[in-house]
Amino acid sequence: MSTTTSVRNAGFEHMLHMLRTQNAAKIDVVAPATALRARGGAIELSGIEPVVDGHGVTLVDGLYVPTASADTTIAAKLGIGSKYLRFLRTERPDLFDANVNGLLHGKSKRTATGATSVIYPADERSFLLRLFRGQDGEPGVLRALLSDRFGMVDNLDLLTAVLDGIRQADVEVEIRSCDLTDSSMHCKVYSPAVEQLAPTLLAGYRNPFADPTLEADRQRVTTDLDAGRRLAAAEGQGYEPGSEPVVFAGFRFSNSEVGSGSVTLKPELFVRICRNGLTLPALAFRKVHLGQRMEGGTISWSQDTVKKQLDVISAQARDHVREWLSPAFLARQVATLEERAGAPVTEPQSAVRVLGRELGFTEAEREGVLRHFIAGAQPTAAGIAHAITSYSQTVADPARADTLDDLALRAMALAG
Repeated sequence: MSTTTSVRNAGFEHMLHMLRTQNAAKIDVVAPATALRARGGAIELSGIEPVVDGHGVTLVDGLYVPTASADTTIAAKLGIGSKYLRFLRTERPDLFDANVNGLLHGKSKRTATGATSVIYPADERSFLLRLFRGQDGEPGVLRALLSDRFGMVDNLDLLTAVLDGIRQADVEVEIRSCDLTDSSMHCKVYSPAVEQLAPTLLAGYRNPFADPTLEADRQRVTTDLDAGRRLAAAEGQGYEPGSEPVVFAGFRFSNSEVGSGSVTLKPELFVRICRNGLTLPALAFRKVHLGQRMEGGTISWSQDTVKKQLDVISAQARDHVREWLSPAFLARQVATLEERAGAPVTEPQSAVRVLGRELGFTEAEREGVLRHFIAGAQPTAAGIAHAITSYSQTVADPARADTLDDLALRAMALAG
């Protein structure tokens, strides 16, 4: 299981290298339930045709250890609680095996006459299994157990398609950070050429990461070795933090190769002071992964099928980039936000507690947002939004951080 599956706050080149390494290790197969058997908390495949590709001949049969996200997909397909199944795999692999095998293969018994009586029928479905091949004799990695109608859009293909859309739009951009987990990819882009003053949105706001404790929290979740230097360089742009209330036009895009999400592009306003991203989820473009039913065996979609999907994504990226990274779009969004940004927040503890309940924050998230609100020293509705998006930079799970950023402007509206 030596294939790396996660990184936080990575640079573009680091992300690109990881995706290329992962692509070289990928195997995708459609197999009937009868070809799967749980053994020792792993999934054993048997009767699968070998893969013949540029890497030679790879035997698919063998053991594959599920990732945490794969546990979720197995649980969903078999109707088992995901937390329960994950607990069994780590603490009681014998019961993991019994549950999974019982549901996949059913139960039969022999009668007194020697005939076989089916008590519970075997699962008749076929599944798409997304795998990483094992290396040096180690077990492989089971990334997901999905429907055989799952339409695959791989992270590297999406990244290439979005970059092609940006090229067609002819807009200057920088990829400011990338995150990768065993379930999703997230990339953040902004245009340094498209900026707007937002004096009310950023009135009195200070960089909360000037507090060494909060900066240490951000560095703690950063797994890119160069990210600390990169963040520091990005923030030292020749001005004192807080002196220039500037936001840039930007957007984010994300993907899941393992069924936990869709291809998503959404605009955001990138705050120069502390690299917060205020996303606009209501304007997002989403494409759900759903394709035609796939036949059994190893999967290699036709180049024509893949190209048609990616051409649509590239065209959408091109059109959205032209809109979202335009000065007119940024000016309209800032003007709208400035109308609510200055509403005072006089009781921050009470406000954060109420908003946290409304938006589904955990207790730890409420405490973290409050710390960032105090450090930001902006006692307004905008300060609440910035506290959420700066706190999200200290959250280890990129998907949860992305969700928090989506809630920031809603929190500002509620606080106003």
